[in-house]
Amino acid sequence: MNYWLMKSEPAECSIDDLSRAPAQTLPWTGVRNYQARNFMRDQMQLGDGVLFYHSSCPAPEMIGIAGIARVASKPYTDASQFDPQGAYYDAKSKPEAPRWVLVDIAFVRKTKLINRTALRADPVLQTMQVLQPGSRLSITPVTPAEWARLQELLQDAT
Repeated sequence: MNYWLMKSEPAECSIDDLSRAPAQTLPWTGVRNYQARNFMRDQMQLGDGVLFYHSSCPAPEMIGIAGIARVASKPYTDASQFDPQGAYYDAKSKPEAPRWVLVDIAFVRKTKLINRTALRADPVLQTMQVLQPGSRLSITPVTPAEWARLQELLQDAT
């Protein structure tokens, strides 16, 4: 099993939106970074654990892990790349040779928010990719040790 941190702006899709979605599952659309795409395409597996991370919040203290999800599908073509009216349109991508894929994400549970300050304060979590200077990827791997530590912290938070 692999573990991932997946960022979403709450105004676009929050952990609450995921919990209210049909079957509590949503496609993770709009990834337009090749490294993040490759994680979904080449490494994500059904059932992998996901830290649902709220990013780009008006209040910086609200940026952080807001819930747990799981990978609920194999990768498939992200149809948003073909919509010329959509925010994620890619004119260079063609249906016969799509550039972008997505996976479905399923809600597991909402958690108490663990913000960046709390993540940085924990010695086990200080090396998380999301905390590294210049790290802007919307999807990053999480080590088994980081996942285990976060599960401890999230258990204490409930």
